[in-house]
Amino acid sequence: MDRWKREGLLSANNGLRNQVEHLLDAYERKQGQLAEAYKQREAIRAQANSPDRSVEVTVDSDGVLADLTLTTAALRKTPDDLARLIVDVVQAAAGNVREQHQALTAPVAAELDDMPELSDIMPEAPSLPGIRAYLRGEQNPPG
Repeated sequence: MDRWKREGLLSANNGLRNQVEHLLDAYERKQGQLAEAYKQREAIRAQANSPDRSVEVTVDSDGVLADLTLTTAALRKTPDDLARLIVDVVQAAAGNVREQHQALTAPVAAELDDMPELSDIMPEAPSLPGIRAYLRGEQNPPG
């Protein structure tokens, strides 16, 4: 191999190495943000009340009912009306959780959209599409 060809390959190799190092540095910086976003996302809880305040609910970060409070006014409703009211209030609280998830994760997900797929370079690296999907609430945490 002649000297010019070898120097060209070395230069290309150095350029690729610099790109990979830059990508890894960017990913490591995002890793802390992702960990914090996951932690905050899992801590989200939301409350909602019926318009007459006879039903109050709290849902967890998955929108699952965690607490239910009924007043005596709620107990005077027909079973069907009370059931419908509870479902409506739980759905409102779950919608609030989804909005909080979106507000929390949108900035991090947008930054990830601008990053190349790390697993293309390092097969053992986590999938950025999987992380993005989780942040958008489309799937379970990447494993």
